[in-house]
Amino acid sequence: MRDRRWRRPALAATLMALTGCTGAGLLNGLDRLTPGGDGATRVVRGAAYGSQQRQALDVWVPTARRYRGQKLPVLVFFYGGGWDSGSRGDYGFAGAAYAGQGFVTVVPDYRLVPAVRFPAFVEDGALALRWARENVARYGGDPERITLAGHSAGGYIAAMLALDRRWLDGAGVDPRTVKAAALLAAPLDFAPFTESRGRNAFAHWSDVRATQPISFARADAPPIFLAHGTADRVVFPRNSQRLAARLQSLGAPATLRLYPGANHTDLVVSLARPFRRKTPALRDTAAFLRSATAPPTSGSSE
Repeated sequence: MRDRRWRRPALAATLMALTGCTGAGLLNGLDRLTPGGDGATRVVRGAAYGSQQRQALDVWVPTARRYRGQKLPVLVFFYGGGWDSGSRGDYGFAGAAYAGQGFVTVVPDYRLVPAVRFPAFVEDGALALRWARENVARYGGDPERITLAGHSAGGYIAAMLALDRRWLDGAGVDPRTVKAAALLAAPLDFAPFTESRGRNAFAHWSDVRATQPISFARADAPPIFLAHGTADRVVFPRNSQRLAARLQSLGAPATLRLYPGANHTDLVVSLARPFRRKTPALRDTAAFLRSATAPPTSGSSE
């Protein structure tokens, strides 16, 4: 009986390894089939944050009694897919996972290559954050406690919004709106572009360094958690290591966490309930973002 119970998750893990981010739909289905639950529900499906078809988002909220009546921290989660694939409908497991951790969680779609190239997907991220700022209060979220997270290409979008002020400024949002970010296996210092997805998304941009999150490291950056698997051969761990070192050298609050033996997909796979034992990425990122957005304690220090 025990072997039978784990046969399907084992098959899913194999498929994820073979297909990368395109296995998210399968992962999402397995998450829904797993008994129990995260204590989360989707309260918004396909809300428009812009005029384009892919400028739409979902919102997940916690259902546990302990969260009722509270103003909760907000997380905008960007999925990966090499800037050319992905759908918010396949990442309900991520929305539910973070909602179960006490976040009002926004999962946006964004425009993809080849229909667009850099910086369109970053601009979409900024518009999605603006929507969150203007609307999350009606779902129990605190617009003064907005955080970002993302995996792979989604981590890139989160990093650019957290570090490069021009994108939020361009969307009419104060860059200080971002209180913290968690970047999972994100490409952060990857020029020159040696593989097709990077070339297709960025090679047209004349100022290559302006496409790299590490170029915008600054002392007053929000707290950033950088997570990477040591066995990642899609986006090498040095991306997180270099940005963490740069931020720390500037005195910015940055935390680096390397997961021994984890590959590129393991960190996002472990957000789904059948695979939580793969890495503690959910627990670690949620704890970091929760701490970074904790409201100040009342009382005097005297």
